[in-house]
Amino acid sequence: MIRWRLRSLVIVAVLLIGRDLTAQTPRDEQFYYPGSFNWLFLRNYPQAARLFNAFDYGHAVLYERLWSEPEASPELLEVKEFDYITGDLLRRPPRLAVAEEAIAPGYSRLAWRAKLAFDWAHMLHRQIYDAYADERLSPPARDSLIERLTNYYLSRQRTAFVAVPKSMELMDGQYYSGAFREKYPRFNGLIWAYHWLQVGLYDALISGGTPAAKQAAVNAALDRFWDMLRDPPAHLPSVMPMTAAIAPEFSRRHPRAAVIFDNLHMLHDIISDILVSPKIPRTRKQAEIYEALGRFQDASSDVLPMEHWWMMGEMMGLEKMGGPAVGPFPPPASEPSVEPHQHRRP
Repeated sequence: MIRWRLRSLVIVAVLLIGRDLTAQTPRDEQFYYPGSFNWLFLRNYPQAARLFNAFDYGHAVLYERLWSEPEASPELLEVKEFDYITGDLLRRPPRLAVAEEAIAPGYSRLAWRAKLAFDWAHMLHRQIYDAYADERLSPPARDSLIERLTNYYLSRQRTAFVAVPKSMELMDGQYYSGAFREKYPRFNGLIWAYHWLQVGLYDALISGGTPAAKQAAVNAALDRFWDMLRDPPAHLPSVMPMTAAIAPEFSRRHPRAAVIFDNLHMLHDIISDILVSPKIPRTRKQAEIYEALGRFQDASSDVLPMEHWWMMGEMMGLEKMGGPAVGPFPPPASEPSVEPHQHRRP
């Protein structure tokens, strides 16, 4: 009875939120690129695929707490939510995708366009996993499919992140930059661990020549993810994981998708900073979020040259990003030759 009531409440909440949001912002939804490869990652690698449902909850509850309870003690996220997510939710992740607007109704009303942009990029993530999970595809056919998926993603211009690298100044050079990392270091590291796994799995899947080898590589990447959660924040990433560093082979084959994911992950951090920063009045939060979103949907401004994007992983230090998803860990690097605030957790 309790479970039935909870499910009913969630359904009602989603319907009410959707009605409210539809009155404010057009909901021009677009579904998966069609194909028999869809949902094969969940079938073949459920231990990894279900984690992403838990990640969706983690992102949603973070934004909801930051927006709806701005005066709450940092312990609400740093201890209570962090311990629940790492000790319970990630250990027993949901079987189905989480309706994030039911977890974060206040934030969804505030920034519906940003939520749609995140959802659309997450869909690209998952369809690429599905392409790698389809053993019927030859490597050339798989690469071709991933490029078609990227084209399909970019065709929704009002929602897609552009496929050009963006300057780190967007994340680290604004007047509100670093507010979230300073106040919530453990939760920030957890978000970066999510992003490490999301891109690292691509190289894990590429590295396996057989289904058994792929499964072993995915399991190894998952083991490294769990290692990050030991004694937090000691083993969590201390700089933002970048796709070219964590998944270099995937980035070489599909640089547009790799850049899209870095832009996605940068905006995640930027919105956290905007919601936390006391320098931004509450009445300005939405405008700042949409201004930041607009920059990541504009291919003509704040552009980082591709060669600089490739170099950034080496400059920041792979081991600080969580290390590689496959293969041995590199020896500790010398201090990066970039400004110390860039991508770093205090």
